[in-house]
Amino acid sequence: MKFAQIIDFETERIDEVRELLGAYEERVRSAGRTGAPASRTLLKDRANPNRYLAVVQFESHEAAMANSDAPETSELARQLSALMTRQTLYTDCDIVDHQSLS
Repeated sequence: MKFAQIIDFETERIDEVRELLGAYEERVRSAGRTGAPASRTLLKDRANPNRYLAVVQFESHEAAMANSDAPETSELARQLSALMTRQTLYTDCDIVDHQSLS
């Protein structure tokens, strides 16, 4: 079953966050590592301009856990935490249904 993690965070340094995410994703893609995220969507809260939600999709829960255990993911988390204004919240979800409506 496909899996998604919703990462709820606040930062005043979103450009730096996006740069770190982009560099990480490029390293993972070029390494061809299995278990890497399949997609990522970054959402900005309109009511709270420093709050963001990242929805990261994986092929399975097992792939997500393997990704979490990878050294480069731990390093990314350490770097990102320095840019946050509050503790990051994580919500793990099984994807029950997904439709592309466009």
